[in-house]
Amino acid sequence: MTPRDLAELVRLPAVLTVPGDTLAGSAALGPLRGDGAPPAWRTVAMPVASTCLYWAGMALNDWADRDLDAVERPERPIPSGRVRPREALGLAAGLTAAGVAVAAVAGGARGAVIATALAGAVWAYDTRLKDTPAGPLTMGAARGLDVLLGAAGHRSSGPAPDVTVPRAGGAGGGGLRAATLPAALLFAHTSGVTLLSRGEVHGTRPAAAAVAGALTMVTGSAAGALALTREGPSSRAGAGVAAALAATYAATVGRAQAAAVHTPDAGTVRRATGAGIRGMIPLQAALLARRAPLAALGLLAAGPVAKRASKVVSPT
Repeated sequence: MTPRDLAELVRLPAVLTVPGDTLAGSAALGPLRGDGAPPAWRTVAMPVASTCLYWAGMALNDWADRDLDAVERPERPIPSGRVRPREALGLAAGLTAAGVAVAAVAGGARGAVIATALAGAVWAYDTRLKDTPAGPLTMGAARGLDVLLGAAGHRSSGPAPDVTVPRAGGAGGGGLRAATLPAALLFAHTSGVTLLSRGEVHGTRPAAAAVAGALTMVTGSAAGALALTREGPSSRAGAGVAAALAATYAATVGRAQAAAVHTPDAGTVRRATGAGIRGMIPLQAALLARRAPLAALGLLAAGPVAKRASKVVSPT
């Protein structure tokens, strides 16, 4: 397996959409720097755990789809003979174990439980549920759990506090309630993109593209409203940036999905799916901007990199 084969197997450009999940989850509970923030190593460790689990899912996906890909996508690493099936499966298992282990170190028992649930959703989707009606919802659940994984890393160094947070924007604490709305937004977005992605080879029905577009509009509106109404430490400028990012997300992803409604052929669907994957970055940045504007801007910079890298290695 060459580095290029590995990059194709794990859809390397798409990994830039992953760290924002856990950062958004952590920021929902409080600042990422200063008083009440988690130690810097935890802020870094949770995205690492998330990335390991994401790469595991990509490798497992190609292992599970190897017979279908031999017919529909023979250029992929396994059907082309560049990667052996057992190599892909072994990589998926190893990355899953690494992701859960890192999450347990950074987030304690809560982190281990959420990471295990996330891994379970990934394995269930790839091996059993992908082609069922539950497939898009399962993939959406994986992204939602990824956001909660970041919240699990935002815990004090002492005993774990109460699992609830009194206010939706309450800072600090180790609870997960404050992260449920960001998790729900990533769940909705990912469910729609996954539903649309089923038409990448043979095209889709306009209704499926319309559902994905509707979910994008709802998600963008909710993210914008959240930016303007959340309580807790934040700046007015940060709230404005967050609202602008939410609008940017809805416009860019929604436009690509609208094109798929009008022309639901495979090529248009692939472009809309790619836009949906990259669109996670401005959505995550919108969820970050009010509490951590610098982190949001840094995350946003990954968007052009992902788009450029996608021309070399497909993210889907």
